[in-house]
Amino acid sequence: MKVLYWGTPHYAVPTLKAIHAAGHDIVGVVSQPDRRRGRGQQIIPSPVKDQAIKLGLRVFTPERIRRDLDCQQKLAELGADISVVVAFGQILPAEILNQPPLGCWNGHGSLLPRWRGAAPIQWSILEGDQETGVGVMAMEEGLDTGPVLLEQRIPLGLLDNATVIGDRLSDLTAKLMLEALPVIGSVGPGSSEERLRQLEVRQQSSGSCYARLLKKQDFDLNWSQSALATHRRVMGLYPNAVTTWKGKRLKITSSEPLIERLKHQLSTKAADLVGRWGTGSHQPGTVLDVIENLGFVVSSSGCPLLVKEAQIEGKRRSSEGILTQQMSSAIGDLLG
Repeated sequence: MKVLYWGTPHYAVPTLKAIHAAGHDIVGVVSQPDRRRGRGQQIIPSPVKDQAIKLGLRVFTPERIRRDLDCQQKLAELGADISVVVAFGQILPAEILNQPPLGCWNGHGSLLPRWRGAAPIQWSILEGDQETGVGVMAMEEGLDTGPVLLEQRIPLGLLDNATVIGDRLSDLTAKLMLEALPVIGSVGPGSSEERLRQLEVRQQSSGSCYARLLKKQDFDLNWSQSALATHRRVMGLYPNAVTTWKGKRLKITSSEPLIERLKHQLSTKAADLVGRWGTGSHQPGTVLDVIENLGFVVSSSGCPLLVKEAQIEGKRRSSEGILTQQMSSAIGDLLG
């Protein structure tokens, strides 16, 4: 099968590699243009473009595919049977969607229609979803509105961060897309309506949420929220949830909410701390204790939060003994 692949971040690399390894003919790869990244602000290609070059594939990097008629024409000339899209980062116009005879198919990193948009993994954690998953969806002009061909679910654990979940979903996307390609190919070309009917796709129901792009202020921790809400922010925005301590930025990268009803989901050491400080008896953001070789405890609007890993501005990320040494004099200090 001749495949035109669309993708940009690390999340999309496993699917590209899997399709290539399976022997499909990848006639081209479309990715976002090179951007300035990192502290040095060097111009760096996207992870998908970097991988495509390593595989010897032809790469296209349109700034805006909707407006780039020349690129649209070049892509049409590739004669792809199908387009596979994984986290490309631009909405594809009808001119692109209608090019391949087997359609355009998206590997979407959430359960549809629960989360549509740019940051479904982060928002599923922030909102406390119990599960997430991957859907292989026929693309339409709307934002993640097409019918779903294949879907697989995974649980969202209390202590899973966005990177861990992203890696699992990334691998699952590659697996499902490889399952989907021969199924789609078996139906063959024809009208979109007839192909989808034969594939017995599931039309999405109503009730979706929009997973908007995250803003800078989203990463600031608010200690007046509950310990569970703060913990979800630490996990969902990993590794960039931030507060302040003694005038310095303090990134919180691992935590556990010391809540009785969640005790069975906590680590053994954290579970042993539940109930020690009561609820809501201190000003939110107060460092209540530093537990040797474990972390430090911070008050919230209710139960406290155990911080197990953090990074003080100007220092490396630390945990356990190093973290407790750094915070040894912090008891009674106010964060935020």
